[in-house]
Amino acid sequence: MKRAWIVAAVLLGGCSVFGSRVDLSEPAAVTAPLDAVEIQRVPFKVGVSSNTVEQLAKAAACTSAQGAGLITEPGPIEVYRMQCENGKVFMARCELRQCRKM
Repeated sequence: MKRAWIVAAVLLGGCSVFGSRVDLSEPAAVTAPLDAVEIQRVPFKVGVSSNTVEQLAKAAACTSAQGAGLITEPGPIEVYRMQCENGKVFMARCELRQCRKM
């Protein structure tokens, strides 16, 4: 909140810079907050249980054009994620091709 007050003071003080040598044609650089978390993007991969997870999602009123993607490494235990058209996320855990909603 303190940072917002400083930014507001600087912006309001900038109204009196007419005739000065300050270049206002470039936008000011915005820095990220110190507590910002970087989001990890996982590429979409089809797994052996993608179809099963899509059927589970459909039973839970979740449909998607892209389908269910594998977000872990292939193996005996896999986790799938599906972005629903209504904005929700459907996730399932499959162990030896036996899938359950998470």
